[in-house]
Amino acid sequence: MVVKLYEVDPSPKVVSQVVDILRDGGIIIYPTDTLYAFGCDITQARAVEKICALKNIDPGKMPLSFVCSSISHVSGYAKVDDRTFKILRSCLPGPFTFLLNGNSTLPKLFKKKNTVGIRIPDNGITRAIVEALGNPLLSTSIFVNEDEPEYSTDPELIAEMYESRVDCIVDGGEGDIEPSTIVDCTQAVPMVKRKGKGTFLYTE
Repeated sequence: MVVKLYEVDPSPKVVSQVVDILRDGGIIIYPTDTLYAFGCDITQARAVEKICALKNIDPGKMPLSFVCSSISHVSGYAKVDDRTFKILRSCLPGPFTFLLNGNSTLPKLFKKKNTVGIRIPDNGITRAIVEALGNPLLSTSIFVNEDEPEYSTDPELIAEMYESRVDCIVDGGEGDIEPSTIVDCTQAVPMVKRKGKGTFLYTE
């Protein structure tokens, strides 16, 4: 199933269709402000396992990224002190993944995780889906083929590769090939772990 959404004023009817799929334990591919990504409701354990199987990774070792709708949403799943709040507020929404210490309200599947990656993409489609769902999305980027990058940026070609393996593909237009910048905020001084699309500048 492929649906079309526009970043400006995404159709509530189509967003509702996508959310219904997520609540039923479905997997989607959707646009962000960086790469297209696999996504599912973080409370749906079987969907999380399906995404891990798609990417051939161990759920227990999977580097988690949660896509949230706001910074207040983030604080429901990770520890956000004053310093971290200021950093998040200055960078989000944007092309960053922030590694934060998880808190006690993480879903049961993730209780053993010490850290979680948090994203709030600067993409109206992503935020509309997460806001309507109410829960964060577990998110991990689709495979990037450096020899044929259009298969990770063109929604029609993405559908050609993945439509039979996921429950819904959200066509949000041409995607990017550059990943998010990963910033580790679990230590005394935030550190860039991977340089991507976002430029991170830290000042006390």
